[in-house]
Amino acid sequence: MREPSRTAFVPANRLSGWVARFADGHGGRDSLADTDDGVRLGMRDGAEAVFAPPWPEDGRPGRGPGLLERLESLASQERTMGLVLVRRGGYAVGVAVGGELLEHKCGSKYVQSKTAAGGQSQHRFARRRANQADSLVAKAAADAARIFHGHTFEYLATGGDKALVEAVLAEPALRPYAARPRLAPLAVGGPNLAVLARAAADFCAVRIRVTDPPA
Repeated sequence: MREPSRTAFVPANRLSGWVARFADGHGGRDSLADTDDGVRLGMRDGAEAVFAPPWPEDGRPGRGPGLLERLESLASQERTMGLVLVRRGGYAVGVAVGGELLEHKCGSKYVQSKTAAGGQSQHRFARRRANQADSLVAKAAADAARIFHGHTFEYLATGGDKALVEAVLAEPALRPYAARPRLAPLAVGGPNLAVLARAAADFCAVRIRVTDPPA
């Protein structure tokens, strides 16, 4: 039985070293193929790694003699993104290029946890929670619009609570940006500057889904 897979984020300039170490630890390479999920690298002991580029080619393919070299070249391209990270209680927005933040804003708004209370108390809690979430969404959208204004970026990069992220992007202030192509979302901790900076770097990295060999 295979162990559950895990995901690693590896910058383009470290990819070749990562691949070499992975091969050394699993008895060497067995196969390499281009699949619908990405570039699949199989090891002799049954482990595998599936590599996905951080963004589509968009007419700018990577260059190189092989699949991994072209993937590394593609991931090395500096592309721009607007970031929106939202979770209950906080948000972080910014603009980044090449994994580095150009401008950012982080904030917090308390959103009450769900309650198990019944009757009228439950309804009061639900209304209060909805109002708190609306306030968080409005504040995050306003700050994102202010940060995004004056910057040109290619992609939206999102993370956190999917419903809250979608609510933020649905706000009128973000209509000029909501239709931008989106990168695959990230799971993030409570949004703050450190989390935002890490996300900016991870969005530009090669995502590697690693599966251990059969037990």
